[in-house]
Amino acid sequence: MSVVAAGLLFLCTPTAVWDGDGPVWCAERIRSGGMDRPIRIRLAGIAARETDGSCRRWQPCPPASAEAATGALVDLLGGRQGERSTGHVLVSGPQLRCRSDGPARGDRTAAWCELPDGRDLSCAMVGTGTVAIWPRFWGDHSCSRPDR
Repeated sequence: MSVVAAGLLFLCTPTAVWDGDGPVWCAERIRSGGMDRPIRIRLAGIAARETDGSCRRWQPCPPASAEAATGALVDLLGGRQGERSTGHVLVSGPQLRCRSDGPARGDRTAAWCELPDGRDLSCAMVGTGTVAIWPRFWGDHSCSRPDR
């Protein structure tokens, strides 16, 4: 599994986005199973609608559309630079500083990331109104913490 271990700090230069809570593909890679694989981030503490507009039963369901959430994340990560044939939106974003919360579903790393201007990315997404806080994973996270 190509996941950054929980608690580790790492950098991510975003190259592609799937939906409003990730995954975000990073230019940086991690060594796993004898291969280098791109780091893929699932933004910690938030939930967005799936690309088909649905919500999974076990997670919060924000009122905003999947397209609105994806667009908000893409804008925060430098804007749309194109699209892969798979539907992933290409971005050319600023480098993020991230802290791993460990594995998310599949080979994604759940992470709290900071934009270059010091804003917490999960908090910035909540501020767009396009995602919901997921209490189970949000924990005691605060958008007003001085280290965020």
